Amino acid sequence: MYNKMLQSDSYVLRQQSLKLLSEFLLDRENFAIMMRYIVDKNNLRIVMTLLRHKTANIQFEAFHVFKVFVANPEKPADIVTILAMNKARLIAFLRAFQNEKDDEQFIEEKAMLIDTLQRLPDMEPPAPAATPDSGSAAS
Repeated sequence: MYNKMLQSDSYVLRQQSLKLLSEFLLDRENFAIMMRYIVDKNNLRIVMTLLRHKTANIQFEAFHVFKVFVANPEKPADIVTILAMNKARLIAFLRAFQNEKDDEQFIEEKAMLIDTLQRLPDMEPPAPAATPDSGSAAS
């Protein structure tokens, strides 16, 4: 249900849902729920998609949820794999992400995420599957 709100066409619903989710996940009283949320690869994929949203506000709110996935010291293998396969793009994105913000905590969090991502193993995304027409034909 909640993921449907995060993927809603309504900007206000999406932005407010993200804001509420990040506040909820970062509240210590919700630790058990946070841990269940951040081990689900589908949740990570949704949040990574929202990082690329066209509006800065949604990107910023998605960042606050994304950082919980990255900062988790006990990431399950499928979360590590997704992050590692996207490591180079995520690091490049974060280095350019909202650099105009003059918020010391935000700057420190970005640096921590970049450092954590850099320490992940190097993994290449899988090559696209070959199609019957894509073989090299001799001329």
